[in-house]
Amino acid sequence: MQNEHEKLTESDVKKIEAEIEDRKLNIRKQLIKEVQEARAQGDLSENFEYYAAKKAKNENESRISYLERMLKNAEIISDKSKDNEVGINNRVTVYFEEDDEEQTFKIVTSIRGNSMKNMISNESPIGKAIMGKKVGSRVKIKVNDSYSYYVVIRSIEKTTDDDEDEIKKF
Repeated sequence: MQNEHEKLTESDVKKIEAEIEDRKLNIRKQLIKEVQEARAQGDLSENFEYYAAKKAKNENESRISYLERMLKNAEIISDKSKDNEVGINNRVTVYFEEDDEEQTFKIVTSIRGNSMKNMISNESPIGKAIMGKKVGSRVKIKVNDSYSYYVVIRSIEKTTDDDEDEIKKF
């Protein structure tokens, strides 16, 4: 379930606007051309290329609509934080007491979250819990009513919003 108001940084907004522009000016034109070329091949009843081209065109239009709705309803949040506090775009190393291991990840907005790339959303249980905390803080991470665990913040590295931080495809 999506939040009613997606929390986006100024950088997120710029990336979304750039994707919308690319999809409208470049991808849309290419997909319309592909539909027309496939249609020109004749009988549409068994024309796989035509149906594939129509599907790709419709998916592009759906993505444009989704991104435009996201921007329309967005809440702009700051990616600035105090030097000694966890904030968005910070690389944070935490010690998981239960597992006796450390892990480093970057705190990002939910539309850039990607656990496979160690990019954790500021709206996830761990992201919410450590936002604004300092090095040395022991923080309880509540996963649900019956399970929680503790982490200790070991280091905070200020980073910027990297261009390779991608907007989720959904």
